[in-house]
Amino acid sequence: MGDGSGVAASGQGATMRTGGQILADCLVAHGVDAVFSVPGESFLSVLDALYDLRDTVRMVVGRHEAGVANMAEAHAKLTGRPGICFVTRGPGATQAAVALHTAWQDSTPLILFVGQVERGQRGREAFQEVDYRDFFGRTVKWVAEVSDPARLVETINRAFHVAVNGRPGPVVISIPEDMQTDLIEQPMAPAPFRAAVAAPSPAALSRLQAMVEAAERPVLVLGGGGWDAGATAAIQCFAERFALPVAVGPRRQDLFDNSHPHYVGTSGVGRNPALKAYMQEADLLVVLGDRLGDTTTSGYTLLAMPRPLQQLIHIHPGPEELGALYETDLAICATMRDSAAALAGLVPQKAPRRAEWIARGNGIQCAFRTPSGQTAQAVDLPALISGLTRLPPDTIITNGAGNYTGNIHRYHQFRQYGTQVAPTSGAMGYGLPAALAAKVARPDSTVICFAGDGCFLMASPEFATAFQHDLPIIVVLVDNGSYGSIRMHQEQHHPGRTYATDLQNPDFIAFARSFGAHAEEVLRTGDFDAALDRAISSGRPALLLIRQDMQATVDATLGSRA
Repeated sequence: MGDGSGVAASGQGATMRTGGQILADCLVAHGVDAVFSVPGESFLSVLDALYDLRDTVRMVVGRHEAGVANMAEAHAKLTGRPGICFVTRGPGATQAAVALHTAWQDSTPLILFVGQVERGQRGREAFQEVDYRDFFGRTVKWVAEVSDPARLVETINRAFHVAVNGRPGPVVISIPEDMQTDLIEQPMAPAPFRAAVAAPSPAALSRLQAMVEAAERPVLVLGGGGWDAGATAAIQCFAERFALPVAVGPRRQDLFDNSHPHYVGTSGVGRNPALKAYMQEADLLVVLGDRLGDTTTSGYTLLAMPRPLQQLIHIHPGPEELGALYETDLAICATMRDSAAALAGLVPQKAPRRAEWIARGNGIQCAFRTPSGQTAQAVDLPALISGLTRLPPDTIITNGAGNYTGNIHRYHQFRQYGTQVAPTSGAMGYGLPAALAAKVARPDSTVICFAGDGCFLMASPEFATAFQHDLPIIVVLVDNGSYGSIRMHQEQHHPGRTYATDLQNPDFIAFARSFGAHAEEVLRTGDFDAALDRAISSGRPALLLIRQDMQATVDATLGSRA
């Protein structure tokens, strides 16, 4: 083992492969070009097999299992292929669980391989033993343990297809340590995974078209997973041809060009009250991919439950989601790619006349995303974020969770698919790992991570990963000395009784420079563009620090409380 040649079976000439080598071979066969991992002794044989494939499969080694699992999830968002992560048993697996939750709620295909104790020790609570079927069983699409290396090809093939088909999501594969060293005759290589075709039927398309053409005030709502650039281009064609205003679910703004005259904004976190009223006035909602969960529907207040006042067409790849929350007039189980292609092929029977309805919705969005210019802060976040449109349209923005994210979602215009990488699950500590994965997937794009001080420190060890793997991402760190969103809720619900939300932070500039980063503090709004240009041209990982006064943020949002 280690030279990649295998071992010839005595007298037979057959090539023998270890379980670890077979697993690595399967990854290559399924088109995997990057793996994210914190190494562990429970999968040494797989690491040894990947050593022989190091020119084919890039190994990105991180500093914490939550970080590398988030990287794999973000990589999947950008590539459309399952993200691949390897972690060790017990603590490694449990620390990676946050990314599985994100992948579940974000409908992201992810495969987590977990080292396991030896087969003969199972059930004894051996060192770091966890039963992953019990632990992850209700939080992922499928959990399997491979006790026989002869079943690796079958299991991994199934894992890829489960992850991408229906509603995409996470899969966990447990690989016992001793199984990885078993020698068996080299099996036939699997064919690369193929996503199943699930297109709307001609009858469903005919009825959808009739409903759309009969509507006076329709709104097209986009969300969920399973999209790609081709699908978003096709859906833009459909929206233009049938004169449909387009809204997107939370943190799915890159599904439609935000500068397009048909764009009306985000229905969800940081919502525009005027947009909510506009959508409630609609007589038809055509929803593609979004589950219509609490974030999209403003806590289930956007639509009447269980029967919306509007007609509802719901298209989703998971049949279990259709009719689960709201009664529909037309439910279509289909993928976003197949649905978008089919919708783009429809031709209106008559020219739609909704220019006024579309212009009104777009006007609502344009007014909402225009910074007021009134701030008590030395650095006006809305103004500097609004100015990011000067950057190339393929610039990728990542973030985690916190007060600062509302500014990104409100004021930045995402113009291309695959430029917004953020957790709809609302997980903190996501933005930095996601930025690293974005730079792996798209090394020629500028990648900017926005992070709050609390959010950044949850993932700050991964700043070292940026240097180890030469990933020149830029972190815009918004420091308000607080868990800001929780502080805001405290101010709203328990005024004058803020507790446990203040943070004592390190010298972030010194922290970044200790790695060799380009780092500087932005003191005034007008200084930001030049600072960002210096960070980009440095060719190194960079950190730009922006301080915000938390009380000024509270006063601006909720009004001063004496």
